[in-house]
Amino acid sequence: MKGSRFSEEQIIGILKEHQAGLGAKELCRKHGISDATFYEWRSKYGGMEISDARRFKTLESENAKLKKMLPEQIMDVATLKEMLGKNF
Repeated sequence: MKGSRFSEEQIIGILKEHQAGLGAKELCRKHGISDATFYEWRSKYGGMEISDARRFKTLESENAKLKKMLPEQIMDVATLKEMLGKNF
């Protein structure tokens, strides 16, 4: 997946400009982003501070690691159950 060319700090700054009264179309034109990108950012980062965004990013990466570990653990348990079920 392609990374954003804007950091979380920049995104939150753009959203704060919108909260200060600038229109969405003007912001999109000024920063060179599409309307869809702006509204996606607003749904993801709306109301956040920079520290919240950093914490959110670390939690997302931790969650991805855990999601990766879960299938591995399930396979290990299934293998152990299979081994215990066999008579030697």
